[in-house]
Amino acid sequence: MIDARILPLQRAALQPAARMLARMGTSADAISLIGFFIGLLAFAALANGQWILALALILANRLLDGLDGAVARIHGPTDRGAFLDITLDFVFYALVPLGFAVHDPPLYALPAAVLIVSFVGTGSSFLAFSIIAAKQGKRADAFPMKGIYYTGGMAEGFETIAVFVAMCLFPHTFPVIAFVFASICGLTTLLRWHQGWVVFAKEQDGTSVSEDS
Repeated sequence: MIDARILPLQRAALQPAARMLARMGTSADAISLIGFFIGLLAFAALANGQWILALALILANRLLDGLDGAVARIHGPTDRGAFLDITLDFVFYALVPLGFAVHDPPLYALPAAVLIVSFVGTGSSFLAFSIIAAKQGKRADAFPMKGIYYTGGMAEGFETIAVFVAMCLFPHTFPVIAFVFASICGLTTLLRWHQGWVVFAKEQDGTSVSEDS
């Protein structure tokens, strides 16, 4: 919901570190893979109930997720980099609630499962819209530097990470947080379905509409 507003601030903050990494010859793909490995460590920490360690690893993963894009813009973005970025992100997002479920299945398994299903909804609607929009030559005005078409929603990257932080700080409230955020993700999915239905129907009729229509 607010990703487009904070992205310029994020880019400015990460630019010095990105320049240093680029000068060292570090590739964006390598940063993506290291970030995903740290995400796997976060899953292990969650499964073992090490909440503060998990929080630190989650934040490190997100930091590297921002850095890989910043380095990619210096070296020049690639299709492989965009592919790695989005696929690894989606797996990481599912690993966080799964870590809670593994830690205490009787208490956390159901809300974790519901949240993961809601992530499937947001992820599939996001990617389906992106594929068809790219096929039609569309670009997202709010995310001009992204490697693929980005469509917004109520539950975006910033909101997801804020929820993960709250879960780690207050793990006993995980079921409530998971169900509430799953509802928001469900609404985001419904809105994207509607957006795709309207936008692509009008394209089929031979008229063009903007992302915000």
